[in-house]
Order: sequence, then C-alpha cells, then structure tokens
Amino acid sequence: MFPVHRPRRLRSNPQLRRMVAENQLTTSDLIYPLFAVPGSGIANEVRSMPGVYQLSVDKIVEEAKETYDLGIPAIILFGIPEDKDLDATGAWHDCGIVQKATEAVKKAVPDLVVMVDTCLCEYTSHGHCGYLETGDLTGRVLNDPTLELLKKTAVSQANAGADIIAPSGMMDGFVTSIRQGLDENGFEDIPIMSYAAKYASAYYGPFRDAADSTPQFGDRRTYQMDPANGEEALKEIELDIAEGADMLMVKPALAYMDIIWRVKQATHLPVAAYNVSGEYAMIKASALNGWIDEQRVVIETLTGFKRAGADLILTYHAKDAARWLQS
Repeated sequence: MFPVHRPRRLRSNPQLRRMVAENQLTTSDLIYPLFAVPGSGIANEVRSMPGVYQLSVDKIVEEAKETYDLGIPAIILFGIPEDKDLDATGAWHDCGIVQKATEAVKKAVPDLVVMVDTCLCEYTSHGHCGYLETGDLTGRVLNDPTLELLKKTAVSQANAGADIIAPSGMMDGFVTSIRQGLDENGFEDIPIMSYAAKYASAYYGPFRDAADSTPQFGDRRTYQMDPANGEEALKEIELDIAEGADMLMVKPALAYMDIIWRVKQATHLPVAAYNVSGEYAMIKASALNGWIDEQRVVIETLTGFKRAGADLILTYHAKDAARWLQS
C-alpha cells in the first residue's frame, strides 16, 4: 500500500509553496488604465477611486514612464474631452485627447504598449455609447451609424500610434467594422482586443466619475449584457472571433470568474479580465477603514483572475501590485 499523501507537506514554508503554485501572477499580466484630460499640470483625484487621477497629457507621460519602469508592459487610455456633442467628435478627431496622449506616450516610452479604449460614451453629450435618433430619450442606440463612428475612431487612434484597439461599445458587428477600417488604412498588423463579454453592471459606478460618462437618460442595458446570462457570453465571443478579434475581454471580473473560465475553455485566444472601478473602490474603502489587509487582498484577487483563466488583467491596482510582487 502506498503511503497516504499529505498535502500539508507541500505547504510547510514559503519557498515550497512558491515552487508548487499552480498559477503565478507577474507584472507581465498587468495593464494599467489611465484617464487623459485637456490642459497641463493637471492631476484631479477621482473622488470614488482613491489613488486614481484624471491626468493631463504631460502627467500621463510621467505615469507611463513609471509604469514601464515597474515592468508593466501596457497601459489603456481613456479620454475626457473638453467638449462633447451628438457625433462624439472628440473620439475620432485627429486632435482628440486620446490621440494626443497616445502620440506623447509613444514618443516618450516607445516600448510601452498603448492600448486605447474605442468607445463613444465619454465623448457624447448624452453619455451613451453610440449614435441616437434625434430626440430619442430612451437610450436606444442606432447600431449601424455607430459602427461608422467606431471605425473612424479606431483609424484615428491607429494613426496616433496605438498598438492595440479595444472596442467596448458592444455594438453588433463592431469588430468587423473596425477590422475593415484598420485594414483599409494600412493597419493590418494592429490587433483588436474586443470587450466581447461586457455586462450591464453596477460595478461601473466609480468609472463614470472618472470618465464623466454617466448616461443623461436611460441606461445601457439594451447593448450591454444581462448579468444573469452565461451562454450569451459564449455567443458574443464566437461572433467576435469570427469577425477577427485577436484578444477577448470579460468585464467586470470579480463577479464573473465563471465567465472568464468558460471563455478561456472555449477559445484559444488570449483572455483579459477587467478588474473594474467598483471592485477597486470596494478594496480601497475597506483598506482605508482598516478592515482588510490591502496588499494581501489585492494579490489574492488578481491571482484569482489568473486561476479563472485570465491571461491579462486590466486593473487600477497595477502599480501597487507590481511593487508588491517585486518586494
């Protein structure tokens, strides 16, 4: 008879635990979100996200340099324009805030991967992720006109030097439209990370403070996914892969680890988990009140996303996590 295996033997000291760990969280897994605003010398802390700031382009460059020095390979840029309108002009204009930030970061830190959020909600006067019928107060977004705006946005972002296009508006056919626009303009080699399974979540609240993107009426449930649905996520994933997506995202992450797992099992593409603003804010608030050990909870949470199948993690904890992982 073989001796009884005792799992505790492999837990007896930190080095043994590290040697037999099934999943390893590293700085290479992390992507750091940044919010760009017009002006210079600006760093406005987001009230509901302690430690997160709206930054002018010069400050974005400083953050990008620090991010790269910490070993984090990529950032994702969101923009808050000076003016908003019905056509989301700030999203696709060559002098848009994200375009300016992208150009500045690629000039200062050329080896840092710059991913850009390709959506319209930060740039529309009504706060929805697409084009609305005139006078429509229901929040019903017109799909096909929105695709044209997203295509223009992606091409403009690529022209500015973006390395990865990340469309997040959940329009039907948005990957096809963006892929066509990129290819037609000589950007065949730029990959698309699709927000393929993006849920209509209450966890986004603090982000809307950061990006100034709260809908002025209605909500986004007609185009973002119902939190009750899992099979639907796989259908969305299949469609985006067929349309040419190179990477896939699940958003949010914490309440959707089952979706991350199912997407990873169903595909052979890199899967990203977005550790969203509400998840970040809950940990920060608890830590500031002394209720939890912030470092341990953050590392445990991010490791959980890896265990669920995430290859990449977009997180506002990225810089802190990188420092903790290297200490």
